[in-house]
Amino acid sequence: MNAVIGNKYLDVFNNLDIEVSKKLEGQYDVEEIISAFSNYFFNKMFLDITSINDYKDISNLQKLSMNIDMSKVILFLDEDDAISKSDKFLSRLVSMGIYNFTSDKDGLMYLYDNPNSYRDVAHYQNIDNKVSDNIDEEETAISHVTASKKKIVLGIKNVTDHAGATTFAYLLNKALKNYLSTMVMEIDKRDLTFFNDTSTLSINDDELEDTINKYDGVDIFIVDLNKSKNDSLCTDILYLVEPSTIKLNKLFSINPDIFNELRDKKVIINKIILDNKNLKYFEEELNLKVFYNISYVNDKEDVSDIFIPLLVKLGYINNSTDTSSDEEHEEEKSKKSFFDFFKK
Repeated sequence: MNAVIGNKYLDVFNNLDIEVSKKLEGQYDVEEIISAFSNYFFNKMFLDITSINDYKDISNLQKLSMNIDMSKVILFLDEDDAISKSDKFLSRLVSMGIYNFTSDKDGLMYLYDNPNSYRDVAHYQNIDNKVSDNIDEEETAISHVTASKKKIVLGIKNVTDHAGATTFAYLLNKALKNYLSTMVMEIDKRDLTFFNDTSTLSINDDELEDTINKYDGVDIFIVDLNKSKNDSLCTDILYLVEPSTIKLNKLFSINPDIFNELRDKKVIINKIILDNKNLKYFEEELNLKVFYNISYVNDKEDVSDIFIPLLVKLGYINNSTDTSSDEEHEEEKSKKSFFDFFKK
């Protein structure tokens, strides 16, 4: 059985020779469509693009592609809207794995019987021409983006138990998505679902590579790796440490050589911020350089001011308005003192 979501072109869908098990009429937020169909079985879905509120904001279609199997969706474009049929728009559809689209009513049944593969739509792609998240503003330049067009996979890994990798990945993504096309994922867990954000994915470890390859339109993937065996897929990894006495002593009892293994890695102090003095003690004691020092943050608040300096330091963005050094930023945020470090 098939599903239909129609608005402007509902009459076109009503005249198709198909069996329909579920039909929506009107215009909906993309989250409503996802809620209605993400767990609903259907053979094919005929989707009128005008049924999606603010479909010209490409991020809405990206959310849809992340939560619905788009190989089963036939997207009917608005024949009266030049934007939705532009090469740039179609290029982004293809990048998100949306291959079955048409503005010709006869094309609907053709795609029903002969669905496109990537080979059929590859000619739409122009990888050197990045489309803005809002097609109406495609001439607007984002001057402070310095990241390469090459796909980046940033892994986040807990070193101490429960160092906050999932929340860290989620908040880092919230700060970065204002600059680039991003996706946040977690491996072999479902904790991200509790943020109620449809732009997140929870996948199995063996799905990571295929998922990265599927979303060509994403510039940076932020991945909570958990115990993933696919570290090699990452272009960079951040290692989170909560520097409390009990967490560190427990860590050393399990692996006394852990910080030697992390010596040349990007170590992030998370949850308990160290002031400059105690950060120095920490580094000297462990013969380790900390890459970034971050406080325990409230995930209900806008904490981009905490994460932007980290993204600048990683080289993903260039925020010319942030003139303070990392040390100044951390000192201003510091409200907690460190414990007397390891007692021999």
